[in-house]
Amino acid sequence: MNLRRVVVTGIGALTPIGKTVSSYWEGLSTGMSGAAPITRFDASQFKTQFACEVKDLDVEAHLDRKEARKLDPYAQYAMIATEEAMKDAAIDLENIDLVRAGVIWGSGIGGLRTFQDEVTSFATGDGTPRFSPFFIPKMIADIAAGSISIKYGFQGPNFATVSACASATNALIDAFNYIRLGKANIFITGGSEAAVTEAGVGGFNALKALSQRNDSPATASRPFDKDRDGFVLGEGAGAIILEEYEHAKARGAKIYAELVGGGMTGDAYHMTAPHPDGRGAANVMKFALEDAGLNPSDIDYINVHGTSTPLGDISEVKAIQQIFGEHAYKLNISSTKSMTGHLLGAAGAVEAIACILAMQHELVPPTINHFTDDEELDNELNLTFNKAQPRKIQAALSNTFGFGGHNCSIIFKKLME
Repeated sequence: MNLRRVVVTGIGALTPIGKTVSSYWEGLSTGMSGAAPITRFDASQFKTQFACEVKDLDVEAHLDRKEARKLDPYAQYAMIATEEAMKDAAIDLENIDLVRAGVIWGSGIGGLRTFQDEVTSFATGDGTPRFSPFFIPKMIADIAAGSISIKYGFQGPNFATVSACASATNALIDAFNYIRLGKANIFITGGSEAAVTEAGVGGFNALKALSQRNDSPATASRPFDKDRDGFVLGEGAGAIILEEYEHAKARGAKIYAELVGGGMTGDAYHMTAPHPDGRGAANVMKFALEDAGLNPSDIDYINVHGTSTPLGDISEVKAIQQIFGEHAYKLNISSTKSMTGHLLGAAGAVEAIACILAMQHELVPPTINHFTDDEELDNELNLTFNKAQPRKIQAALSNTFGFGGHNCSIIFKKLME
């Protein structure tokens, strides 16, 4: 079978360090932290009192007030990021086959704010069941994909991917496969999350997953640092327009990069902990390389999952060394979660965009907040600590791993005609 080539023709980002692609890149390249005390609710009684929030967002500058009321914040974020990506891609909706245009969107949780508010209202009321008619459609994890398709008239494959923190990368891989198998010409894909709520913070605190560095939020996300104590919860969205190469060329589209491979595996080990030897992480990078037809030596940059958890960071580094061998010491490796926090189901999309922008600007974004080397890690690796590093990047790999043992890797390359 002759697989079709798949390229990126549009990107959109809504993140804690920038509400557009350009401001997101500015934050990444300068090492900005998005972490600060929580403003959405009174967090004074919580073990963790800070997060990476999307700040000062004027939703009604992007969505009609009536439309916005029908959407949970996670879906609002999806619509806003997609709006930027579609404008960037300059797609003339009247001149494409809308039946061959689809939407695949990832979210690890979906409408958590809506679910929490509706159940709280019922539980604190007089027992009379009064629920919003929008409760269910606002809450479900597929409504972002449905809402995007309705707005743009995309009538092709339309669904949501849910694989915890690997959700957005799963969405990208699914869209990639549909296009290269000839089942569609173009996809809006990516992911969004809005879990900075009482339930979100409280639930992750109960798991002992979050940093509790309340005295210094901006330095709390510190992947690979000896004193890391958990991840920082983030929120936002990333949207990517994937398109069949000849279709993009025919309409004169700007092309950022080519998506050349993807891998998916399961740890089959533990509900929340990674395999200690990085078994699933190693396999997923191996499969992504095989799918792309690349050797480990072809990769210049890895945007790691790198959440700043004690176990996760070590197992991922072990996996990289297992697959890349001596070439691991020639790589640039960085965790942009040190700046954005962990966007859960949206992480794969915003980090894929980080890879694309790093290739475009020939600059590797840093892993900020490194203070103390961890003797359990090989400190000869270039983990791009604290400051961005110039580098020509021909190929970049992005890892995302989720609770339940879900692992995804994708590889982008500079376009070769």
